[in-house]
Amino acid sequence: MDKFLKRQQVPGKRKVDDECTSNITTTTKRRKYDEAYLALGFTSTTVGDEERPQCVVCLKILASDSMKPNKLRRHLETSHHKHKEKPVDFFRKKLLNCRAQQCRFTKAASVPSNAQLASYKVAYRVAQCKKPHIIAEELILPSANDMVSTMIDDATASKLKAIPLSNNTIARRIYDISKDIEEQLKEKIRDNRFALQMDEAIDNCTTADELFKIIDTYLKEADLKWEDCVGICTDGAQAMAGKRGGLQALVKRVSPNMQWTHCMIHREALTSKQTSPELNDVMTDIIATVNYVKTRPVKARIFCALCEEMGSDDTAVLFHSESRWLSRGKVLSRVFELWDEIRIFLEEEGNELANKFQNNNFLMKLAHLSNMFQKLNELNLQMQGTNIHLPQLEDKITSFTRKLEMWEQRVKEGNIDSFESLKSFTEVNKLQNTVIPCMTTHISALQKHFQRYFPVQDPAKYDWIRDPFSARPPADFSTAEQERFIDVTSDSTMRLQFKSKALAAFWIGVENDYPLLCRRALAILLPFATSYLCEIGFSAVASIKTKYRSKLDIENELRVAVPQLHPRFERICSTKQAHPSH
Repeated sequence: MDKFLKRQQVPGKRKVDDECTSNITTTTKRRKYDEAYLALGFTSTTVGDEERPQCVVCLKILASDSMKPNKLRRHLETSHHKHKEKPVDFFRKKLLNCRAQQCRFTKAASVPSNAQLASYKVAYRVAQCKKPHIIAEELILPSANDMVSTMIDDATASKLKAIPLSNNTIARRIYDISKDIEEQLKEKIRDNRFALQMDEAIDNCTTADELFKIIDTYLKEADLKWEDCVGICTDGAQAMAGKRGGLQALVKRVSPNMQWTHCMIHREALTSKQTSPELNDVMTDIIATVNYVKTRPVKARIFCALCEEMGSDDTAVLFHSESRWLSRGKVLSRVFELWDEIRIFLEEEGNELANKFQNNNFLMKLAHLSNMFQKLNELNLQMQGTNIHLPQLEDKITSFTRKLEMWEQRVKEGNIDSFESLKSFTEVNKLQNTVIPCMTTHISALQKHFQRYFPVQDPAKYDWIRDPFSARPPADFSTAEQERFIDVTSDSTMRLQFKSKALAAFWIGVENDYPLLCRRALAILLPFATSYLCEIGFSAVASIKTKYRSKLDIENELRVAVPQLHPRFERICSTKQAHPSH
């Protein structure tokens, strides 16, 4: 280690040495290739920005400082001593062969432009269908080859082999496409107003500060300004919606005019969870029944065989998931559809839950819940979509709350026509409806919860946006805005355009002529009313992570991970491979 220590120097000497060193300018002279070097068996090639000698016999590329006759001659005499007396024509032929070989390599490595485009189109289809990347090479390409060879000829089908569709290639193509779409989106919204919708994955909870840092960093990298953000839509979690320490508060510090919206689909889901203790007990028993059947594979197969024997349309019950918007309604509908099969199955199993499915009062409550949650699911589906704005969803909510009032009044009068399953069950079994008080209580509670999560607003608030040619301008319009509104509603050409265009497209189209009205209308239409796009993104990721894992993949993972826990696993897997029917 002594040689790495600083040496003692005479005072003043280091300074002199440094000054002398600073005055020295080193210049490196590089030789250029000369045609005479071909007699020594060398040509030249460019690596980076350097010109280097390349042997035409072994194609070896030497360092740039080897561009000297003596070093080139040394390589020829030591590595190719048999050719050291060869004439220049011999090396000239070698040079021609070398260049021809390079051309062949370049041609083999390059992909035709049409094949490249086809590869991107296939990758786009794979991404849209959320299929595994390997499906392009294992299924799409062979299928296309078969179709072309059958419908046209084998020569044409052979051209498809030039399309690169390997697993890694498809992954790169999808990444390139996504980045290109992202860049196009950034270009469109840069220096324009924009809105955001966001949600966090349930398996990765973070604080409001961390969420804000992530979004702020992305906007800065994309060269987007917080001042241009007119709205943010999130769920109602404290980290998102908190007015003091949540993401809403942090964003409003940098964008005071930003409008925060609690996702209307999440609000609808929250209202549907509120049930009376009486109906909540029914839901608890239903979930317990489903879990008893589904969590035991043997019992699930027995129940499936029972349903097939009884001629049922469906042969399985569905798991309930609190994080799924439509789960509760689907579970209740399927259980009510198979209630007789479930009763027989539970009786054979000796399960005490069978008594529930022998109780007509329990079954009528189940029928009511099935019908009500089916209606709530219909409302939820109407609120889903990509081109949905706030005025549209408020119309849907207003319609449903009015229906709740009508249903409550009809049920009090004994009319249950709107609840088809319950009506059919009571008529077929000739039963008196004994759950009317329970139904009215439930419907009344739903009305209160809808009023809580969706406060009543002036129904004519957005009429000037929905139909400017039939509505009056709002009272808070300025004089200039009222004048422009009169100009728009007096224009017969625009009246025709309004009938043929979508609502947002119409108001965007008047931006050049009437910027004041356009800006005010888009401030309402632009903010997202739901976080639907986030949810379908999470669903796609979850589907790719779980749905397409093959049985063989799972066995391979288990073979690597837990052979020490299951010593018989290797023998079982080998037995299955030898006898697939097992």
